[in-house]
Amino acid sequence: MEHLHAIDLRLLFGALLILAGIASSLLARRFGAPLLLVFLLLGLVLGRDGLGFMESGDLRFTYLVGSLALAVILFDGGLRTRQQQVRGSVVPSIVLASIGVVITAGLTATAAVHLLNLPWLEATLLGVVVSSTDAAAVFFLLRAGGLHLERRTNATLEIESGSNDPMAIFLTLALTAWIAGSETTEPWLLALQLAWAVGAGLIAGYLGGRLMVWTLNTFDLPPGLHPWLALAGAVALFAITNLVLGSGYLAVYLAGIVVANRPMRARNEVLAVQDAATWFAQLVMFLLLGLLAAPEKLLDVLWPSLGVAAFLMFVARPAAVFACLSPFGYRREEVAFIAWTGLRGAVGIFLASIPLLAGLPNATLYFNVAFVVVFASLVVQGWSLRRAAYWFEVAVPRADPNTRRIQLDLPGQLEYDMVGYRIAPGSAALRGDALPGRVRLAMVVREGRVLLPDDAGALQANDYAYVLAPTGQAPRLDWLFAEGTDARLAEQDLFGSFTLPGDVPLGELASFYGLQIPDRFAHATAAQLFDERFDEQPQIGDRLALGKAVMVVRSLKDDRVAQVGLKFTGVGERLIGGR
Repeated sequence: MEHLHAIDLRLLFGALLILAGIASSLLARRFGAPLLLVFLLLGLVLGRDGLGFMESGDLRFTYLVGSLALAVILFDGGLRTRQQQVRGSVVPSIVLASIGVVITAGLTATAAVHLLNLPWLEATLLGVVVSSTDAAAVFFLLRAGGLHLERRTNATLEIESGSNDPMAIFLTLALTAWIAGSETTEPWLLALQLAWAVGAGLIAGYLGGRLMVWTLNTFDLPPGLHPWLALAGAVALFAITNLVLGSGYLAVYLAGIVVANRPMRARNEVLAVQDAATWFAQLVMFLLLGLLAAPEKLLDVLWPSLGVAAFLMFVARPAAVFACLSPFGYRREEVAFIAWTGLRGAVGIFLASIPLLAGLPNATLYFNVAFVVVFASLVVQGWSLRRAAYWFEVAVPRADPNTRRIQLDLPGQLEYDMVGYRIAPGSAALRGDALPGRVRLAMVVREGRVLLPDDAGALQANDYAYVLAPTGQAPRLDWLFAEGTDARLAEQDLFGSFTLPGDVPLGELASFYGLQIPDRFAHATAAQLFDERFDEQPQIGDRLALGKAVMVVRSLKDDRVAQVGLKFTGVGERLIGGR
């Protein structure tokens, strides 16, 4: 009976832990604190010197659970990466995720030598442990609080944080083995192992992602199982890739990208469950980091560790970012913000626990320093992320519209979703704005009655409208159904700040705004250009680049573009009007 009671107590504790995490989410939003910092502090309270939930002998369990959590987080990061949003950012991001890690680790090692009196080899290991930008922290904080960044800046941060773990993990393993004297450390052999890890991760990730998509689209599963098939597939891919000495972290991230960019059944269900799984994985990762820490030991190395953290934030990371991104034409403001957003996080659990598992003499020192660095990064960089985005002028002044969208997959096809909205008072839909081209009204629910479009007539406030929309295009409808000020802000975000007639000459437009366009477009109108690019079938919401500006179809008349919106990107992004 005592054994059964012990099980019940553990179940109760686990449930209370999740409830505490949910409550901390509300508190973090209320007071503006980085939520991951709240989880970290919660772990300290529940740790060995707090309530004593976890003992030092749980390192293997920590590594197991942390590996699983990071795999889930990286898969989610890949699922949010759309090909059209990262075009032009892949190569610089990969350079930053590989060469940048080496530069950051080497520079941080110099600080560790002088502040912690470590030999160069051990200082380099510590530098590698804290060199990796944490995917959990970056993915979470970039999406928290409605912060929107310029496309290239956002893509660079997400790809870098999702793909730099293989380099950091490989270097940590190699240096740990070198210091322990357990393996050969010939440079050519290490380079070969790294090449195999990256190559196997890339191949496994692509093939695994294609297999997931094929499985989800081929088999008619009971409702609710598609998300778990995708999640289990990602974890299986992670484990299999690691078994063949490839990078499982790179594989699951790439698999997520493949899944995100191909037609797939039950996409909305997969994303909804993945949101919850990722939130829980983040909670677990940062709780574990807090649980393993011993506050009294942290105080012994607090000031030199803060020195390492300051050097990393203000010297090592900026130098690495500048060296890696300057050749690719990034603006100074972009480089500065990306340098500041080099958030450290729970990846330190794995990198700092590897020397602990190997029994290295200074392993506890590495862990304590890594904890202080993570804590300082979340407090200083995490808390100032929003202000820094506006300070460096990389934030997009965009407000997410206040809509309650319902999105359902339609069995038997992959091209359309059923999307439902409540018609809010003051929304653009009530002003007569038309639905985008391939979007069709399917039915209206009014005062409890289901009406077909012909019977419903004009939409009314508090109706519920259900439309058929191309898969992935639902967010472009939000501006139609948002209310009041939100509607105007969302409309401006989609179409830009300026509305122009479709027959505006592009040459005069380019001259007025200082835009660089090909000479052959100088005598064409906006309507003519859209007709040319879209086979004389443009639709509302279609867009084309015009130098550093983007033209968006705002309204049509007799299948011709009657009005266009003009918005400025600020980063010279190239957009090809995908629908």
